[in-house]
Amino acid sequence: MKSLLRLIPYLRRYKKPLYIGLIAIIGSNIFTAVQPHFVGKAIDDLKYGLEAHALNSFSLLYYALIIVGFTLIAGIMSFITRQTIIVTSRKIEYDLRNDFLAHLQKLHYSFFQNTPTGDLMAHATNDISAVRNVLGPGIMYPADTIVTFIMVLTMMILKNWQLTLIALIPLPLVSFAVYKLGKLINIKFQDRQEQFSKLTARAQENLSGIRIIKAYVREDYEIQTFRNLSWDYLKKNLVLARYQSIIWPTMFLLVGISLVLTIYFGGVSVIENKMSIGTLTAFFAYLMMLIWPMIAFGWVTNILQQGAASMKRISKILDTIPEIRNSENVDYSIKSINGDIEFQAVTFKYNDTQTPVLKNINLKIPAGKTLAIVGYTGSGKSTLVSLVPRLYDVSEGKILIDGRDIKTIPLEILRANIGFVPQETFLFSDSIANNIAYGVNDADIQKIIYSSDTAQLSKDVNEFPKNFDTVIGERGITLSGGQKQRVSIARAIIRDPKILILDDALSSVDTYTEEAILKKLKEIMKNRTSIIISHRISTVKDADLIIVLHNGQIVEQGTHEELLESGKIYKDLYNKQLLEEELEKL
Repeated sequence: MKSLLRLIPYLRRYKKPLYIGLIAIIGSNIFTAVQPHFVGKAIDDLKYGLEAHALNSFSLLYYALIIVGFTLIAGIMSFITRQTIIVTSRKIEYDLRNDFLAHLQKLHYSFFQNTPTGDLMAHATNDISAVRNVLGPGIMYPADTIVTFIMVLTMMILKNWQLTLIALIPLPLVSFAVYKLGKLINIKFQDRQEQFSKLTARAQENLSGIRIIKAYVREDYEIQTFRNLSWDYLKKNLVLARYQSIIWPTMFLLVGISLVLTIYFGGVSVIENKMSIGTLTAFFAYLMMLIWPMIAFGWVTNILQQGAASMKRISKILDTIPEIRNSENVDYSIKSINGDIEFQAVTFKYNDTQTPVLKNINLKIPAGKTLAIVGYTGSGKSTLVSLVPRLYDVSEGKILIDGRDIKTIPLEILRANIGFVPQETFLFSDSIANNIAYGVNDADIQKIIYSSDTAQLSKDVNEFPKNFDTVIGERGITLSGGQKQRVSIARAIIRDPKILILDDALSSVDTYTEEAILKKLKEIMKNRTSIIISHRISTVKDADLIIVLHNGQIVEQGTHEELLESGKIYKDLYNKQLLEEELEKL
């Protein structure tokens, strides 16, 4: 339950409506709690009037009008309660959901590599909804229950304190039962939520990988896997429901015991003329009013336990500290960069591995120059360029930009000056124009067209039904691989970055288009630092400096001509590609 204390700052934002709601609860209960008193008065007047054959219909009308009037006022107060507390809970849900997403956006890239997307989706939907119940019904009903209990108990004591004590005998058993069952419900609810995360993750993977599933004819396998996960989710739901279902009968049983005790001892008092029939009737009414607080107590316990379990899961994410962030050493006076890059004895290894991916990298890239990186698959090329925008931080050594450690440059300034085309292209289910302009705030159609021309995309776009306004499918599914890469290149170019990184960005385009793009990019690259990763020698041969990575180390470096003369791996790659070209011609 400690996890729910994290919600206090959210509650403080909406103190005024919450106070109004609590006052309305008190007002509603005042006008509700006095009604049985007038019912008892009316019954006593009716009894005495019938016995004396002098029934006063005016007094009955008087009591009826009072009860109706008080009921109307209590109803208005209840309406105000819901319009304040429940509405506030929706606003806090909105804030919490936004804060959750904002925190996710700050987390490091490796966090998302190790956390299933479906799991995060479950947190953002199911768990936050459970927490919302704590803030709405979880506040309104406990407050209503406590106020009702206090007021009704006061009226019962004033009526007959001995009978009140007898009627309350089962109450300690209520508290004990709710405490024991509440702990079990918390555990079982957490198990169910974890299974829901697995179910969501599998569904998300199925939808994202539908082409692979169909290509490998794995529909039946995926259906069965999902059915098994669903069955486990059903079983965990049934276990949770079993524990939840025990609370309600327990509450009714204990309330029933109270009614039996009241009927017996109250009836004896009426027979012995120690209590009027009207007082006993009012006492019964008060006891019936206590049934809801007892039931609500069990229901609210469920809500609080479920909310606490969900908040604990959410808190685990919120408590994750971004590994890559602005530290106390950041110089916020830096507003731009020129693009001079230097690697000084850089070594890097992933958190879950012991073997370094990069080893003792020493490299200088002067501002405005072009570096090309080649090497066999798995040599560490993509990892190396990912260190520049700080998608990862170095394990040893440091990277300098303009002579400053990149950790001293504000993260937002660093990344705002980098145009990064990753190996895996991601496009949003939006228009082509919005995908190209994603990284800038002031893109007009002329800039979009210019960047598209450079990426050799405009010709393709002009053939689409709505040109740049054409909406592409999820992850750009309606585009070919080459079109996706060119959209991604245009997205990087439109930013006019000081550093341009192309991570195998031309692998899906044909040789003719590649040459046209490179020709255009030469103009773009003149005044900016560029890093190009490619498996094609034709893509990198004109770079100012070419390095060859092998097993995470720079084993060769120089110009195209120098590496052909002295290099081994580079020359081997070059010869293989020449052979492939010859075979294609044949």
